Amino acid sequence: MKQSISLFLIIVLIFFSCGKEKKDSVIPASKEYKVIGYIAGWKGVDPERIQADKLTHINYAFANVIDGVVIEGEGRAEQDKENITKLRSLKSINPDLKILISIGGWTWSKGFSDAVLTEESRKKFTESAIDYLIRHQLDGLDFDWEYPGYPGDDNPYRVEDRENFVLMLKSVREALDSLGKVNNTYYLSTIATGGFKEYVDVNDLGEAQKYLDFINIMTYDFTGVFKPMTGHHTNLSTSEVGGRSAENAVIDHVAAGVPVEKLVMGIAFYGKAWKSVNPKDNGLSQPATGWRNFPYREIELFLEDDNYAKKWDSLSNASYLWNERDSIFVTYESPASIHEKIAFIKNKGMGGVMFWEYHEDSDSRTLLNAIHDEINNP
Repeated sequence: MKQSISLFLIIVLIFFSCGKEKKDSVIPASKEYKVIGYIAGWKGVDPERIQADKLTHINYAFANVIDGVVIEGEGRAEQDKENITKLRSLKSINPDLKILISIGGWTWSKGFSDAVLTEESRKKFTESAIDYLIRHQLDGLDFDWEYPGYPGDDNPYRVEDRENFVLMLKSVREALDSLGKVNNTYYLSTIATGGFKEYVDVNDLGEAQKYLDFINIMTYDFTGVFKPMTGHHTNLSTSEVGGRSAENAVIDHVAAGVPVEKLVMGIAFYGKAWKSVNPKDNGLSQPATGWRNFPYREIELFLEDDNYAKKWDSLSNASYLWNERDSIFVTYESPASIHEKIAFIKNKGMGGVMFWEYHEDSDSRTLLNAIHDEINNP
């Protein structure tokens, strides 16, 4: 009888797994998803304004890499120390909250390639990263190298970065594990990755992921105001073959050998605007003059202005604003686009979401609340 029941269950499981494509299977709502907020240290830290109960991790940005050593931001040692102490105080509200230091960033990634070039330099780099973690009593390290093997903000890069990046992560993981044995603590190691195929192609993410707890994909900045054409900057999907999108970034990372459950999707707490936009198709994908980036708290002022019409691109699963009177186009993240992204995350079994940057949300925490509600919605 037990054999018959087991056989029946196996047949049922096979039927359901074959009867529906994998993309339609939804991860149970009980799964614990990561909600990772980046906090820019130069903007200060006010613990009373941080909703720690809605976050699982905070990545404090940034530490720099100078002369091969991980060090506090230039001239900000005391500020960083004070800010991180304030962030650690949030554990009184959420004891499970993890605080990490994010190392690098767009402008502070210039020292990485040299720092990891040799076995000796990687040892020096690793020791300094561990010292930083101990000094600030952190739960882990987040490496935001923009980018290994690929140009970022005029940063040095080499073909050798591909291998050296992995060796760096291996060195750090081993050092964290050794420290963890002493402290009876597990320390996290994570990275932020480019949300575009060129980044994936020049790196060995399948090997790198072996030494990482999860990977935060920067699925935003797909376009910018430096471009003479409007477009979406943090779209989930795209109708353009080979175009940039969060979905394609996930597909590329998985194809490179990263388990999907280790992938965390990025959400932008800011938008981008163009002026002098050609009015065709409500300004979408039209010639224009780049204006500037806007934090979401300022975009909410546009949303209250009747001259800005709320638009939704169903092909890209992305929100945008069109001001016909002033010929202004705004690409931005909204509760509607967050709904689609988190549905995708649950559908694919991803690890969760991260966002840049906490201070750029509205005072009422519109976007963080949208993330919280969607993550916890069955």
